Amino acid sequence: MDTSTLDATFAALADPTRRAILARLTRGEASVGELAAPFDMSQPAVSKHLRVLERAGLVSRGRDAQRRPCRLEARPLRDALAWLADFREYWEESYQRLDDLLARLGEQDEQDDP
Repeated sequence: MDTSTLDATFAALADPTRRAILARLTRGEASVGELAAPFDMSQPAVSKHLRVLERAGLVSRGRDAQRRPCRLEARPLRDALAWLADFREYWEESYQRLDDLLARLGEQDEQDDP
């Protein structure tokens, strides 16, 4: 996996406004104006967020006459999820070891009780 793409994805996801924009795009294409509506910021400010998302490959813009709808591009998210899956496996194994230890300690406590 290309680390620069992964870096760009996580950098884009670090901002709550960009995460909200991506969440909105899961419901379908939207114009910059539509994306800006729920935020207390100008359309140019939203456009800056969109450029970050575009550079990360998370958003693409089409052309529909005068309208330039934005759409979600999920592949970088899938790649980030694949990268995170290794850590999920690590934590699941760690929790399993903890469960095993707690079970052994519980058995030991039962044996120690008169």
